[in-house]
Amino acid sequence: MFGTHPFGLLRNPRHGVPGVTVLPASGFRRAKAAITSWPGYAPTPLHDLPAIAAAANVAALRIKDESGRFGLGSFKALGGAYAVATLLSAELSRHGIAVSTSAEALADGRCRGSTGSVTVTCATDGNHGRSVAWAAWRFHCQCVIFVHETVSQGRVDAIAAFGADVVRVPGTYDDAVREADRRARAEGWFVVSDTSYPGYTEVPRDVMQGYRLMADEAADQWTGPPPTHVFIQAGVGGAAAAVSVQIRARFGTAPVLVVAEPDRAACLFASARAGTLTAVGGNLDTIMAGLACGEPSLLAWQELERAAFAFTTIPDAAATDAMRLLAGAGLSIGESGVAGLAALMLAAQDRAACGTLRLSPASRVLCFATEGVTDSFSYQNLLGSHQR
Repeated sequence: MFGTHPFGLLRNPRHGVPGVTVLPASGFRRAKAAITSWPGYAPTPLHDLPAIAAAANVAALRIKDESGRFGLGSFKALGGAYAVATLLSAELSRHGIAVSTSAEALADGRCRGSTGSVTVTCATDGNHGRSVAWAAWRFHCQCVIFVHETVSQGRVDAIAAFGADVVRVPGTYDDAVREADRRARAEGWFVVSDTSYPGYTEVPRDVMQGYRLMADEAADQWTGPPPTHVFIQAGVGGAAAAVSVQIRARFGTAPVLVVAEPDRAACLFASARAGTLTAVGGNLDTIMAGLACGEPSLLAWQELERAAFAFTTIPDAAATDAMRLLAGAGLSIGESGVAGLAALMLAAQDRAACGTLRLSPASRVLCFATEGVTDSFSYQNLLGSHQR
């Protein structure tokens, strides 16, 4: 059962307007070749959900399940780890130590004497920091991760398990981003962020190129007529933009792309409404911790401001309903991994929204479950509270 909840919907007035190429195809080819060569790589499953499709009154619903990605529990393993490997290889080349060092060479320790003096850092709500920490452990460099004050201890512990130093910062995710940048400048560290801003775009571009593999796999796995719609959640927007680029590259007629955000942290929705990059304030208090971002990524916005068909906002209660819906289908998906599905279910209950989004009984929908259960206590508490 999916409840009735208020939600926001804005059709993008700039949809289809020509723009810049944010993620060149050559960069994705390099990312794909590298990541698919790593030990433990395997495409994550694409699940067909006929019962939920029927409940949403669409012809097909399939969800890309990132809960098992490299054992890290989220799609973030694709981006942060690839960016760390690329950064370390570039540093070794810049110092004349080695040219085009492979991830295998970084991982086997032969460059440890050089990489051991490098420190990578980032801010995180949990998943991205875990990916960067895993890469630092795997490729033998130092790592400091900044988290804001409401990141759960379970997520902090998962990052620290890879040997990273974890520093709590008062305030929101965006405050942690600023502190990571400040400390990196002072200490000579390297920021490996999944958000971009003026003067800092190349590393986030590598992160996003890694994310594209998730959508590329989904296109490979899709059978029958192509999807008509893609619902994808967003924090700063990096994953949504990466999915947008790849589905446009893989399908002849680009599906309708709908971006979903928490209603308490909807910076992309606000940007679309204002017609320019816009931050939102407040404490960004949402159970969808990985999406609790108040400032959009510059690169992501450059893609989504023209490629997204619509932007939606959803309440926490809808995310909890979506988690329970997927649990009933045998899928354990975390709070930040269900926003796209929640947006679909809310829109499906609203005739006007269906009209705006061109949803019909003939629609074929692709969603992305971008994380598994990254905090078991939070997951069980949310599902339990929903059932009482």
